[in-house]
Amino acid sequence: MSSTRVFNQTFEAFLFDMDGTVLSSIQAAERIWTLWAQRHGLDVASFLPTIHGKRAIDTISQLNLPHIDAQAEAQALTLAEITDVEGIEAIAGAESLLKALPTNRWAIVTSAPQALALRRIEAAGLPVPDCLITADDVQHGKPAPDCFLLAAQRLGVDIQHCLVFEDAPAGIQAAEAAGAQVLVISATHSHLMQTPHPQIPSYDNVQLSVLGDKLDLHKVV
Repeated sequence: MSSTRVFNQTFEAFLFDMDGTVLSSIQAAERIWTLWAQRHGLDVASFLPTIHGKRAIDTISQLNLPHIDAQAEAQALTLAEITDVEGIEAIAGAESLLKALPTNRWAIVTSAPQALALRRIEAAGLPVPDCLITADDVQHGKPAPDCFLLAAQRLGVDIQHCLVFEDAPAGIQAAEAAGAQVLVISATHSHLMQTPHPQIPSYDNVQLSVLGDKLDLHKVV
């Protein structure tokens, strides 16, 4: 998909992933998960890239570690991440864009539990959306499409008329499976992702137009 298509049409709603998309919590998350991985004898360097964009319980369950209560481990990790918010900050331009959006036309759709999501949104100084979809709201996390479909349903819009802002492969796959269009935010990436979807480094070079109940995103040249 070309960026021309995304930037030259209107949408009914914008659906934002949270971590790496509207705020950066990589430092805090990786501090907590590094300690957890070391306790369980995992290779930290190869393990850390697998944690992004997915629910903690799914990440842990997929490891098939013996004698592990995935639910209890995920809850303990969540509590640790709620405590550690050092270094969490908004992606450039995210605050102004979110504040400019009609409250009934956007949502945050995250793999974090609700308590952690609210803590990180607060730490980054971002507005709390009226529609917040978290790991607590769905049975199947990303890359399943459930979370984005639920967000569109709660906003009362067609998912095919939504633009999803994502940064992680699991989230992109979820948006694709849901039938939404995707714009990749590369603010926290060291290299451009291999994806057919358009990518922007931040929100600084985009401009929002609200046309009645339609949203139009422009690139600022």
